[in-house]
Amino acid sequence: MVTSSFSQSPYLRFSATIFATIFLGFGINGILRPRNAIEFFEFEAPASAVDKKLVDNLMVLYGARDVFMGLAIYAAAYFGDRKTLGCILIAGSGVALVDGAVCKAQVGKGEWNHWNYAPVLATVGSLLLGALDRA
Repeated sequence: MVTSSFSQSPYLRFSATIFATIFLGFGINGILRPRNAIEFFEFEAPASAVDKKLVDNLMVLYGARDVFMGLAIYAAAYFGDRKTLGCILIAGSGVALVDGAVCKAQVGKGEWNHWNYAPVLATVGSLLLGALDRA
């Protein structure tokens, strides 16, 4: 009997590290360049100095979240098992869906900047969980 274990493919772990790098890059950008990072959400820059400071600080929080997600994916890809990695990627797709929904609700556009990669994250995560494995 031949068994197929697609979830063990090194290409899936490699794909996950690409996502980790993207999250890490967005996170670093959010921390170091918060005004640039807010453009990914297509929000208008606030007018008052107090609002600018608040938005800059919120973007640092967003940046820290993305740095965490990138590092969690790296750690699971390197040290963890494929199921842990798959779960983290699926959770990351949820974050992308929420980010897009907030963009859509707040400014009426920009959602596809986030929604376009959510299914890819979920697919790679599902494959790592064994969605295509055969016993």
